[in-house]
Amino acid sequence: MTSTHQHARRGRRTVARHGELSSPGPVAFVLKVVAVVVAVVLASGAGVAAYAAYDLTASFAEGAVDLEGQEALPPPTMGAIEGEANFFLAGTDACEPEYEHLFGKRCTGPDAGGELNDVNLLVHISDNPRRVTAISFPRDLMVPIPECTREDGSTTSAMSEQPLNSAYSVGGLSCVASTVSQLSGLNIQYAAKITWGGVIELTEAVGGVEVCLAAGIRDRETGIDWPAGTREIAGVEALQFLRTRYGVGDGSDLGRVSNQQVYMSSLARKVMSEEVLTNVGTLYKLATTAVDNITPSQSLTNPVRLAQLALAVKDVPLDEIVFVQYPSLPDPNDSNKVVPNEEAAQQLWDALAANQPIQLTGDVAANDGVVLADPPAAETPAETPATPAPEASEPATPAPTETAVELPSTITGSNASQTTCSNGNLRGRG
Repeated sequence: MTSTHQHARRGRRTVARHGELSSPGPVAFVLKVVAVVVAVVLASGAGVAAYAAYDLTASFAEGAVDLEGQEALPPPTMGAIEGEANFFLAGTDACEPEYEHLFGKRCTGPDAGGELNDVNLLVHISDNPRRVTAISFPRDLMVPIPECTREDGSTTSAMSEQPLNSAYSVGGLSCVASTVSQLSGLNIQYAAKITWGGVIELTEAVGGVEVCLAAGIRDRETGIDWPAGTREIAGVEALQFLRTRYGVGDGSDLGRVSNQQVYMSSLARKVMSEEVLTNVGTLYKLATTAVDNITPSQSLTNPVRLAQLALAVKDVPLDEIVFVQYPSLPDPNDSNKVVPNEEAAQQLWDALAANQPIQLTGDVAANDGVVLADPPAAETPAETPATPAPEASEPATPAPTETAVELPSTITGSNASQTTCSNGNLRGRG
């Protein structure tokens, strides 16, 4: 794998502004990574581990953001959090000095000083039974932005309709979280921000993630020209993959959001694998990298609360980790924007409020960005003796007590147990 510093020396790769970040992984699952690591170091009685925990959490608290309008949290206790929890992650396109040379005109033009929340991911952790639902919101979604308080104490005016990715420039992380909270009706207790550079650092720390390409991807806007097949990506390559738009599906922004979920699913499987969870060195590296590259809300800076979140999600099965794209409709006033499909979205919010399992009936992706991988060919089972019928006195297997809610087909997505592949194209603006 070519290192980030080698990319810097060659100076060949640029990443256009209008790509999107994602992660989970780091981007959807950075919270899980940090929480698991803190839980590991807290569980150790060794003085070094105790010092490490203190050092991590003290550093993480620097620059933490208050979430405006957040409901008061109960005092942290040992054991998993009680009730549901909602975590919001914003991925922003800041031009950081160490990496700005990678992003071409984005970081040299007149808007180089701006910062947009191009990735918006809401992670809902349900109450018992525990489930995780990660909702991706299109950056060009036209939504109301509420009144927000900036870091300097000044107040912004509420706006009836603006692109979602402008909320960070209006009032910072708290304003983005308030906007998504208003849209979803969910109380967002925890939030964090990660930048381009943070994505590069975190994907290196996890040791790379394997993604599946159903067809080759070529996108001159992000510098990708990759053949079909499986590919392990990290660092700059991971950022290129997460931001590519013209190289997947129909070249739309919605197709790109679906493509990002390929990475999130793969990252979720890797973070939850024994390869990572049993390697204290990798876990600690992930934790320290996260601390250095993530701006958290104040509510995320308590180490006991992080451990509570880790305990809440550590045993969630992969098929109960679901990635969905917030449903939208074309904006009748602007062909480059979309507006909320409120009727479809309400069915999702109702299912989450009732803590019901959800069943996706729509495609695995919007705008042809992703396809399901072909399942492995089933082996022909050897003939076995017939199983005798149970005696009448034996109790029947109980029927499931929960009925999944079928979401409308306008909500696309997949779960982390499914292997999805990027549906690349070789057009990519050239």
